[in-house]
Amino acid sequence: MLMPKRVKRRRVHRGRMTGKATRGNQVAYGEYGLMSLEPGWITSNQIEAARIAMTRYTKRGGQVWIDIFPHKPITKKPAETRMGSGKGSVEYWVAVVKPGRVMFELGGVPEETAKEALRLAMHKLPVKCKIVKKEEVAETQEVEGDESK
Repeated sequence: MLMPKRVKRRRVHRGRMTGKATRGNQVAYGEYGLMSLEPGWITSNQIEAARIAMTRYTKRGGQVWIDIFPHKPITKKPAETRMGSGKGSVEYWVAVVKPGRVMFELGGVPEETAKEALRLAMHKLPVKCKIVKKEEVAETQEVEGDESK
């Protein structure tokens, strides 16, 4: 599973997931992307499951890019432990995802294949998603920018 090689802090606070994604909100590498519509934590196991679902459906044709990485350690105290005695040990790693974040990208395959592969990956994730094309993302952000003026 994905996890950092080394970290500055062993255990971190939970934090908040307010607002929209300001970075990673465009399809950068492939032609199609999977964009998050709500905030959430995506575990390294879920990222791997989505990756496997996409590569199996495309029969290892085309290319898959994973645009998120699980940097955040999540701790858990053992079962039937009394309160106190510090924070628990790290159990798994998560990627923090905000609305508008492009999580996976796909290129080099026909449109129907790409959409079906991304749909299968979508079912592996705990957040609502939508499939976006490279052109669509740029157009919608231009429209949102014009409205604010």
